[in-house]
Amino acid sequence: MLMTLINGKLSTEQIIISMFAYLMVLFLIQPLHECAHALVAHLMGDDTAKEEGRMTVNPIKHLDPAGTVAMLIFGFGWGKPVPIDPQRFRNFRAGVGLSAFAGPLSNFIAAFFGMVGAKLSQGTELSTNDKFYGYLLIFFILFTQLNIGLCVFNLIPVSPLDGDKVLFSILPKKASMKYIELTRRYSQFMPMLLFALMFTPALDFVREKAFDLLDTMTFFLDSYAMGTAG
Repeated sequence: MLMTLINGKLSTEQIIISMFAYLMVLFLIQPLHECAHALVAHLMGDDTAKEEGRMTVNPIKHLDPAGTVAMLIFGFGWGKPVPIDPQRFRNFRAGVGLSAFAGPLSNFIAAFFGMVGAKLSQGTELSTNDKFYGYLLIFFILFTQLNIGLCVFNLIPVSPLDGDKVLFSILPKKASMKYIELTRRYSQFMPMLLFALMFTPALDFVREKAFDLLDTMTFFLDSYAMGTAG
């Protein structure tokens, strides 16, 4: 995002809208992502995060400096890891998997509402010819894309991302044990692997497909968005 601004590829209005979208994600959606981890962990029997004050949407409790910088530069990043004690889960594997999946799921839900907002803005702009709704459309599209990016990025099955724990929970027990052994053996290479994956076309492909999925899921607004409703 910052590179785009530096290269001067956006108008002043687009820069302001983009900054607002990024700040919204950083100070509202990212805390919701981390709070979702804590809430599901609490529901599954582990109150570690709650006891440490992490079951909150207060951004100060959740923002990670490196993850925030990555979010501003690349459009996807991470928050401060929510403390989890798997031994306190009533069901170990389910607790690990569901508490990890809750974060990316919160981003997907936010992206869904972003797509709803985009289609409503588009339809209203067509019917009123009001420039404000055009700006609102840009905001919601970027908001949707950012949340998709966070969802997809955090589901990469590489430690310490959420996808690592999700994969562990859905693999057969013997395979999950081998997976843990493998990741521990090569843990020093995980940051390099993650960094390399951030620039692969595969992530762009998955993000595009997720955007298409949300477009399909909000089909009930298509006629309004195209100005053909009623």
